[in-house]
Amino acid sequence: MTDPASEKDALAIVLDLLKLERLEVDLFRGVSPDVTSQRVFGGQVIGQAMMAAYQTVEARMCHSMHAYFIRPGDPNVPIIYQVDHARDGRSFTTRRVVAIQHGKQIFNLAASFQVEEEGWFHQIEMPDIPGPEGLRSRLELREEAKHLFPEPMRRLMTRANAIEMRPVNPQNFLDPKPLPATHHIWFKAQRPFDDDPIIHQCLLAYASDMSLLDSGTRPHGISWHTNEAMMASLDHAMWFHAPVRTDEWLLYTQDSPFAGGARSFNRGMIFKQDGTLVASVTQEGLMRPRIKK
Repeated sequence: MTDPASEKDALAIVLDLLKLERLEVDLFRGVSPDVTSQRVFGGQVIGQAMMAAYQTVEARMCHSMHAYFIRPGDPNVPIIYQVDHARDGRSFTTRRVVAIQHGKQIFNLAASFQVEEEGWFHQIEMPDIPGPEGLRSRLELREEAKHLFPEPMRRLMTRANAIEMRPVNPQNFLDPKPLPATHHIWFKAQRPFDDDPIIHQCLLAYASDMSLLDSGTRPHGISWHTNEAMMASLDHAMWFHAPVRTDEWLLYTQDSPFAGGARSFNRGMIFKQDGTLVASVTQEGLMRPRIKK
């Protein structure tokens, strides 16, 4: 008998992850995909926590979120999301979400929601760089180099992904050289899907954690593939500026202004192809040299 889950594409699997089970008022349960991984992907927890908050909010969209990764998530057990109603105002609503596994907090998120309003407008210009057409995807680059990796990592690196990513200036996986701390990646969902703006915003939050930590590695010519560094997201903040469809090409411009104390600080701006700035992101991550025995 065929497992129906095995017939789903990667995007359908991720969209299912965003469909939380309501256990009680302000209490939700999320699951992780069936993949070989020692910990839960940070973007998954961000997206699920935002969806939990949205289940308690009406008629307004999230404009900012701030989160901390406290403990590694266990992919083998469900995650419980508890939502606290911090404030319900006429223009702004604030929610706090705590993610729990094995009786302990693994993650918390504060999110603010606002009714639609008009005001003054300005934005930074999108960088003038090549478009996504003609660029190779990150999956294609990994397929090309997969023979250089041991089998367990090979399967993990070359599995289908819900988000197609096309780096403008990719770093060599196994022989990285020092590169500028600024880099650009085009990305979008692998196919068109739902029109719900909440789903698109939560998937954008999911995708925002997929490459930002790499910004801090580039000036030092290191890569997590070479096992030189212990790397993990420590916190994540995001501001949403405009409606977005994640099944259309988006440019993720990223840089790392600082690294030190076994941490790197990273920033990102996400643009639509027409130049509209739709989101800004910051993240600090662990970047600790591994001690060779």
